[in-house]
Amino acid sequence: MLQPYRRYHPPNFFVFYNGTERPEDRWEDLLLDAYENLTETPNLELKVLTLNINEGHNEELMEQCLILKEYAQYVAKVRNYTKEMKLDVAVERAVNECIHEGILVEFLRKNRAEVIAMSIFEYDKEEEEKKLRKAEFESGVEAGFKTGIETGIKSMLDLGKYSMEEIAEVFHVSVDKVKAVRNMLI
Repeated sequence: MLQPYRRYHPPNFFVFYNGTERPEDRWEDLLLDAYENLTETPNLELKVLTLNINEGHNEELMEQCLILKEYAQYVAKVRNYTKEMKLDVAVERAVNECIHEGILVEFLRKNRAEVIAMSIFEYDKEEEEKKLRKAEFESGVEAGFKTGIETGIKSMLDLGKYSMEEIAEVFHVSVDKVKAVRNMLI
C-alpha cells in the first residue's frame, strides 16, 4: 500500500541580477532555455524569478533587506566612479565612502582587502565579457557584409551582362576580388 505523499509548500527559485543590460525590475526565466543540445523533454523544468537588485529597482525588497540595499548602493558607487577614474581607485573610493556614510560598515571594515580585490576582479570580468560580446558582434557583421558582397558579385557574374571591372566598381572591390569569386564558382 502506498503511503500518502508528505505535503510541502511549492518551492520558489530566485536569482538576484545586478548587471547593466536589463532595465526591468523582474522577469521569469525557464531553466529549459539554458539547456544545450536538448533533444527530448527534460525530466525537470524550473521556473526562476530574476530580481534586479541594482539601485532604484525593487524598492519594496530593498526596504525589507537593508544589506541588499546597501550592496546595491556600493555597486552603484563603483560603477559611477569608474566612469571618471581607474578601477582600483574607484573601488577604493567607493569602499571609503560607504564606510563614511554608514553603508555596509562592519562588513567593509572587516573584509576590506577581500572586497577590493573581488570588486576589481568581478568588474574586470564583466568588462571583458562586454568587450568580447562586442567583438563577436562586429565580427558577425563583418562576415555578413563580406558574404553579402560575394553573393552580389556571384549574382552579377551569373547574369553575364557586366564586365569584371563594372562589378568591382559597384561593390568597391578590386578586380582580383571579382576574379576570386568567379573562381569559386568554377
